[in-house]
Amino acid sequence: MRVLAPHEARYDVNLRPAATARVWLGAGQAHETVAVPGVALGYNDALVAVELSTICGSDVHTVAGHRSAPAPLVLGHESVGRIIALGEHGVKSVDGVELRLGDRVVWSVTVSCGECDRCTAGFTQKCRTLAKYGHERIGPRWELTGGFASHVHLRAGTAIVRVPEALPSAVLAPASCATATAWAAVSRGAAGRPLEGVRVLVYGAGLVGLSAVAIAADAGAQVTVIDPSAQRRAFAERFGGTAATAPMAPADIVIEASGHAVADAIAAADVGGTAVLVGSVFPADRVPFDAEDAVRRLLTIAGVHNYTGRELAAAAGFLTGTGRAYPFAEVVGEVFALAEVDEAIAAASAPGAPLRVAINPR
Repeated sequence: MRVLAPHEARYDVNLRPAATARVWLGAGQAHETVAVPGVALGYNDALVAVELSTICGSDVHTVAGHRSAPAPLVLGHESVGRIIALGEHGVKSVDGVELRLGDRVVWSVTVSCGECDRCTAGFTQKCRTLAKYGHERIGPRWELTGGFASHVHLRAGTAIVRVPEALPSAVLAPASCATATAWAAVSRGAAGRPLEGVRVLVYGAGLVGLSAVAIAADAGAQVTVIDPSAQRRAFAERFGGTAATAPMAPADIVIEASGHAVADAIAAADVGGTAVLVGSVFPADRVPFDAEDAVRRLLTIAGVHNYTGRELAAAAGFLTGTGRAYPFAEVVGEVFALAEVDEAIAAASAPGAPLRVAINPR
């Protein structure tokens, strides 16, 4: 992470009342409130007032101590908000349009330089100098680094997408993680071919899995979703999938969105099929791999982690278009105040928790 030097911070924004952020100090410790009375925006930075943030599974894993993170840290990377300040040189959205004060936006989890070999190769989410909202230790001139706050300081190199006023915040907030990741996974599996009539199998009816089901079904695929929860299987059918507890036939594209069924996902791909692994973002047991079987079945095994700005824009476009036909607004259960972050995370980690618990900072 590259923090702006003092001579690079060109526009000071004074906030009255001060912005507030809930800061995670480490596993087993309660969040504390930090007041941020001013933000120093770089030339192409933006300041966003958060409308709603949702709690991702990675936030829960971090607080539980299951994944390493640099404290003190402002968690949260699924948010929707409104631009209240812009740097001197302005900021453009992913589609190249100048953003304006008052625009309602979602933004990428990643901050990329756009110039390194990975960025120029199209892997902006793996930038050599990558920074990530909700994952970075807070520091001078970049305190508002995550969504569990009243405001987020968006750095140059963030993919920003304008979104319509009419769409519920509960639909839009998860776009910058679950929906965009699902779009990337389906796109990787499709590899540019039309999905009409293609057999797609999705393991895991969490929000990434359900989003992948809806995206693929909307494109004409025959989608089956596997999940051990009867409640989630029933919900998945409302997203266009056929629910099952085991594969009914080999699939052309298999998307593993749970992290717990990697071997099964690879085994379920038909000859010439593609297995897209997207759920393995936490430590787990190693998976045995039969290279001869993969060779003889002509398999493609692809990993997807995060997404590009174009994929975020496409995911937001889906939600604002044909995605309205699916019950994305129902994925958010309880909504907590910003001061209740610890209670919100406890609710999100409880057995039988809704797909998303939200935090409203207003």
